Amino acid sequence: MTASGTALPPTLLDLADIQGGILRTYGGGFPKGRNFFLTIRDERKGRAFVEALRPRITTAARWKDPEREEPLVRTRNPRVKDIVRAEGVPDYPGRVQLYKPKVTINIGFTFYGLIALGVPNRTLRGMPDEFIDGMEMRAALLGDDPFLDRRDAVWRDSRGDRRVHVLLTLYAQMNPDGTACPELDQVTAEIERLCEQSGGGVVLLDGVGPDKARWQDLSAVLREDNGRYWPTNKEHFALSDGFGDPVFSGQFSGEAERLRVAGGGKIMPDQSWAPLATGEFLLGYPDEAQEVPGAAMPIAFSRNGTFMAYRKLHEDVRVFHDYIDDQAKRYSRMFQVPHEEAVDTVKAKIVGRWEDGVPLMVAPTYAEWQRFREELAQARAAKDKPKLAQIALKFTNFVYASDPSGSVCPMTSHLRRANPRDALGPTFDKETGRSLDGSAIVNRRRILRRGLPYGQFDRTAPREEGEHGIIFMAVCSSLFRQFEFVQQQWMQYGLDFNTGSDTCPVIGNHPERDDPKFVIPVDPELGKAPFICDRMPQLVEPRGGDYFFIPSMTALRMIGTGIIDPT
Repeated sequence: MTASGTALPPTLLDLADIQGGILRTYGGGFPKGRNFFLTIRDERKGRAFVEALRPRITTAARWKDPEREEPLVRTRNPRVKDIVRAEGVPDYPGRVQLYKPKVTINIGFTFYGLIALGVPNRTLRGMPDEFIDGMEMRAALLGDDPFLDRRDAVWRDSRGDRRVHVLLTLYAQMNPDGTACPELDQVTAEIERLCEQSGGGVVLLDGVGPDKARWQDLSAVLREDNGRYWPTNKEHFALSDGFGDPVFSGQFSGEAERLRVAGGGKIMPDQSWAPLATGEFLLGYPDEAQEVPGAAMPIAFSRNGTFMAYRKLHEDVRVFHDYIDDQAKRYSRMFQVPHEEAVDTVKAKIVGRWEDGVPLMVAPTYAEWQRFREELAQARAAKDKPKLAQIALKFTNFVYASDPSGSVCPMTSHLRRANPRDALGPTFDKETGRSLDGSAIVNRRRILRRGLPYGQFDRTAPREEGEHGIIFMAVCSSLFRQFEFVQQQWMQYGLDFNTGSDTCPVIGNHPERDDPKFVIPVDPELGKAPFICDRMPQLVEPRGGDYFFIPSMTALRMIGTGIIDPT
């Protein structure tokens, strides 16, 4: 929509030219994963590796249910009559539909990886500065510098002939016993074979994790039911994740967009929701400023591509639960509530949602949360689909206008920092407290969140030395304006939220010398002082990562064939 509320025509995307990991989260249908890091030591053999893998890359083309009798591939192009093999889909123009794969494959390159593959200087010089620098060079800006020595070896040693050039991400379907489908090992063997056939031109790097593993295994946190395992949206802190991903024009079809845009898009002056501009997440399209930013030439090399910040985040699970329990004891005494209620409340205030994902703005108190859960349980038992749809919308469709002080959802909770929604809007209606024009500041800071947890946590273990956390991947058109801004200004500072230097309670840095704290405001009508979570420990540590360019299928063909004309 325009500022006047007039509907704009939908953006039509060439889904077969876009890598699938950009538009899809993968997590629900592909709860198992594996990431590979490679280095290119021979330009010609590196291009041959890319060209050999290119037909297997998963695109954003629509999938069909394999149980139905439908063609493997369809297209809206009337000139094409034949059904083509799935391997040929990436080269085929138009919106296509194909069967859901057992394993998805996507690929990205660091700046030095593009150099190693012989991408021309005229193309490379159009890349943004932050991508050229790489994540390690931006460590101070991101707040990563205290943890550089704790990175996995694959990142600490990313120099010379061990520099990370290529990232391969695999997501796989799961067997009923909780193991990955056998196709994941088959694709892994294929990647190893391609590396061996390169004769040292392409090398699979080890040093992933403390045991020098050759790849990063991923898995959704599972729940067991009568011997059968099911993926959940939990992470190792036992908090629900994956709500409120941005919705942009062209990402979903009409009805799906209408259902998802509330809470996922941008707030318009009439308080309706509209999809964000495509250019915020895909190169070659207008962004929220109605501009098509400059990009690497030729245009076809950049268009339908994007950038990704890849981060391995270790979660200190034992410290998290011990700290919450300690703070809950104080909270229980101060507000005269049971310890269990205090534990859940402190966690919710820190995160911005209750542990099952219900936003504080929807259920501000523990009692209201319990009523919400009961309402949801009754709707599920009755299989009341309209009611379930109405309830599901509440997980994302909310704003902060009615809570300017943060007494319901603290201003510096993780959720409110990551997406302030209307809280930073420049103008408000004095009577209703609603933003009159949404928040352009926030609209230009959104990121697509991808990734899965890694490792398992044994709560009986005597020490917190395990290998577990989240692989976090932030997808956006501008690493500087979107990912880096959020990480530096909203996660590592509190100035925009009037809390000085207080950092994010979940992923922020908490050095002891700064006496880190988190303030839980209280409704002034209660006549009580705010509750202060003091001496906050370090809960999350980065264990490595880098910036990657995720090219379109067209650009992959250019890279693999070595034919890029930047003029």
